[in-house]
Formats: sequence, structure tokens, C-alpha cells
Amino acid sequence: MSWCLVHGWTCCLEYWNPQINAFAADYRVVAYDLRGHGASELGPSAPSCELLADDLAAVLAAVLRPGQRAVLVGHSLGGMTIQAWAARHPEQVTERAAAVVLTNTAPGNLIAETTVLPFFNRGRLRLPHGLGRWGLAGQLVFPPIAPVRWVFRRQVMSLAATGDIAEFALSIVRSCPAAVRAAFGLLLADLALGDAAERLTVPTTVIAGDHDDLTPPVHSRRIAEMLTRAGSLDTLRVLPTGHLGNVEAYPEFNAELERVLIAAHRSAEASA
Repeated sequence: MSWCLVHGWTCCLEYWNPQINAFAADYRVVAYDLRGHGASELGPSAPSCELLADDLAAVLAAVLRPGQRAVLVGHSLGGMTIQAWAARHPEQVTERAAAVVLTNTAPGNLIAETTVLPFFNRGRLRLPHGLGRWGLAGQLVFPPIAPVRWVFRRQVMSLAATGDIAEFALSIVRSCPAAVRAAFGLLLADLALGDAAERLTVPTTVIAGDHDDLTPPVHSRRIAEMLTRAGSLDTLRVLPTGHLGNVEAYPEFNAELERVLIAAHRSAEASA
């Protein structure tokens, strides 16, 4: 059984180091850079969910032999990529995936639900779509200075994230070129995957962060409802983290991954 790890917006495959370091000695772990991120080229086309879905399909075709399946794990935009892949390539879901883990992600409606800006979307004051879209498309930089570190911990992670964990996460996000961050920000602003999660017809675990302002738990509950209708919801779990749950609470997150892998192994043995 293999892992296939799909990172999120403004990250790169090294974002998964807490999982790679924990599992690579005993399991085959595949991680790749989304287009434009890390060492991957952006390509001539504007980013789209269809492109990301096709990229994931190409990766799985390259790393899995016929009959092999992997546990797919997607964080944020990576989780959206897996949902888009399931909708675009539904015939591949049971063929390529033994199980799925979606963490700190959403099916759409990001601007209307985000609580990353103070005062907005916490009561009657709603974040205007145009303002949110402008913010997501901004070519933001994150200089490693104390005020930026604090805001990053407060709005992206949680204030409980300190020391090496916070520095590691900020360095990963800073590695993304500002133009790439802006291009994918526009994709996120208009993201509308609908009921794509219902195409995930293998056991699927959903993980949220109770302090996640970018993709609040309401999104995870919405995905869980879709999976319940599809009969494929394994577990919905909320961790005491911000948006970067698999970094902030890596021991708990890794334990959940181990549980999913053991269940997938048992299922494969039972059906053999």
C-alpha cells in the first residue's frame, strides 16, 4: 500500500515532511509539487480544477502499477484537487484509491465562510466577494519579521504553534512565488466543486481544525454530509489546530493516517 500526498496552496511537497519522516521507512510515500509550486512548472494555462485533477491522474498512473491502489491524502487545495479528480475521473476512484483523507479543505464558497479577516463572517457583517477575491489574488509576500510571524500564527495557524513548527510552516509558504500564489488565489476565490465529494466512493476521513480561519470546520461538515449520502464517510475529526493541521498536530494527524492505512490493509486482505 502506498501513500499519495497532495499539498495545498502556496506549499510544496516538503510541507509533508512530518508525515514523510514518520512513514517513509515502512511505507512507500509519494508526494509531488502541484503545478507552479516547488520544482513544478506552472505551464501556459491558467490554473483550474480540471488541470489539477488531470495532474493527479497522471501522477497516479505513473507511480501505481495496474491493480495497485494508494491512500490519497489532500490538504487544503490538495483536498480540493482530490475532490475534482473524483468528479472528473470517477472510474479511477475505486481503481486507484484504497482510502482518502481530506484535511483542512472545502468544496467551495471560501470567501463567504472564511474568518481570516477580523470582524467579517463572524456575525452579520459578511466579507464582500470582491474584497475577498482581491485579497486572494494579491501578490503577497511574507518577510520573516516578528509582526508577520505573529499574524501568520494567529490567522493561518494557531497561537499554540510556536518555535520550529511555526518557522517551518512559514518557510514553506514563503517558498511559493508571489505570482503563483496570486494565480491560484483566483482559482480559490471562484472555487465551486459542488457535490464532487460524493464521487469519493472509498472510505474517506475528513479532518478539520477548530481554529482554522481559512477553511473553517463548516466546510468539513459539509463534505462529511456529502460522504454520508454516498455511504463512504469513515470519520470526521476536529483537531485543536489552525489551517496547517498535519504540521501543527503531527502526532495526532499521523496516528489518524496510521489508523486509515491499517483499515485499508485489512479491507484489501478481506477482498483478496
